[in-house]
Amino acid sequence: MTRRSHLSRRSQGLLAVSLSLFLTACQTVGPDYHLPEGAAVQRADLQGNLSGGSGNVVSAPMPSNWWQLYRDPQLDDLIARALASNADLRVAAANLARSRAGVDEARDAGGFTHSAKAGGQRLQESGEAFLLTDKVPVANVADLSVSTSYQFDLFGVLERGVESAEATADAAQAAADLSRITIAADVARSYVQVCAANEELHIAENALDLQQQSLDLTRRLREAGRGNETAVIRSQTQFKSLRADLPRYEAERQTGLYRLAMLLAVPVDQLPAGIDQCSTLPKITQPLPVGDGAELLKRRPDIRQAERQLAAATARIGVATGELYPDISIGATVGAVGIVDNIGKPATRRWGFGPLISWTVPANGARARIAQAEASSQAALAHFDGVVLNAVREAQTSLSQYDASLQRRDALADAAQSAEKAAQQTREFYQAGRESFVADLEATRALTDIHAQLAAAETQVAVSQVNLFLALGGGWEQQ
Repeated sequence: MTRRSHLSRRSQGLLAVSLSLFLTACQTVGPDYHLPEGAAVQRADLQGNLSGGSGNVVSAPMPSNWWQLYRDPQLDDLIARALASNADLRVAAANLARSRAGVDEARDAGGFTHSAKAGGQRLQESGEAFLLTDKVPVANVADLSVSTSYQFDLFGVLERGVESAEATADAAQAAADLSRITIAADVARSYVQVCAANEELHIAENALDLQQQSLDLTRRLREAGRGNETAVIRSQTQFKSLRADLPRYEAERQTGLYRLAMLLAVPVDQLPAGIDQCSTLPKITQPLPVGDGAELLKRRPDIRQAERQLAAATARIGVATGELYPDISIGATVGAVGIVDNIGKPATRRWGFGPLISWTVPANGARARIAQAEASSQAALAHFDGVVLNAVREAQTSLSQYDASLQRRDALADAAQSAEKAAQQTREFYQAGRESFVADLEATRALTDIHAQLAAAETQVAVSQVNLFLALGGGWEQQ
């Protein structure tokens, strides 16, 4: 055995041992993600009852499609149309598709890579490149080769990249769910706005008719010498003030219709028939099912989105840490290089096989990028905590506002009953000649005013219901 062959076998043995050590030393760099123990989402004080003792809500599970609690076919149809055609949902769907494609890209990274090359040229090589003093003749030279290589993920860098891409896709899904519930709530609010504007416009027109009667009576009394010009002017002022309010209700109705058209992605004149004439507010008479704090934290898409963003940020620490380690792969190449007429003959054949190691010595900000990734992870955790706390605040605030709107509505309903009783008694006295027409007219106008306030309070209850459902984060479950 020659010394050269002995050294060759020894080198091959060292290469095999080195490669085995690399393979057995496989590890995943960077921290493994888990929900931090100190995260706000795990706080016990945020998991409890949301009702706060109010009889207006119950801790029953919230239904998936909360708007069906209104039992209003028009509202159901509007929301179904919006969820099928809304532009914001199309954007969210495109972002989700892009994120899922990013997951496929991350999964395809590493592993086997194949390439093929074919080239030809009229070549004048340098003689001295081959240690020749004579000029090398011009020739037609061809170069053909097929290569394949396999990249080992010894340090889990590619695995961390997949984790980051998957968490990012999950966050995009949560963002799409958030868009869905926001669209449903916006449609319900716009529908409430249209119905409320029509109802309040009808009440305002009745009040204007009554004020017109009062103005006519005041004028007749002045002409009969039983009144004065000041009373007429005061009555005229009240009439003009009421008339000035009418365009406001029409504008609110049109605003609601325009918003519905935008949400459904159709022109206003293509909205479902009868929407512009709606004059009855959608109502839920039963206590609202709101679940509890634990369900809220699991259900809200923005909380899930923030948690997935934290997971992605944690995985990117591993990706940044991987820059400290070499890339290792095994490759093989088969081909031929030579004069075109000789391609394929033994003298032109070439092949190669062996490990390929690429390592950039950690410098030029590699460790700074790790520090940046760690800081981004801390920022994502802080954002996650903030989203959780804000979700609880929104739910509690919406519950409080809903309860207050119900109390105001009930108080005004009680006042309306008293006004109706007073108006009825005044009307009876007037018919019996015991009260004047002015007293009867004023009692009726007071009743109309309280009805207007009650209608506004009913509108606020309907809006507060929608805001509460939006704060609770339901409505995305049925895709």
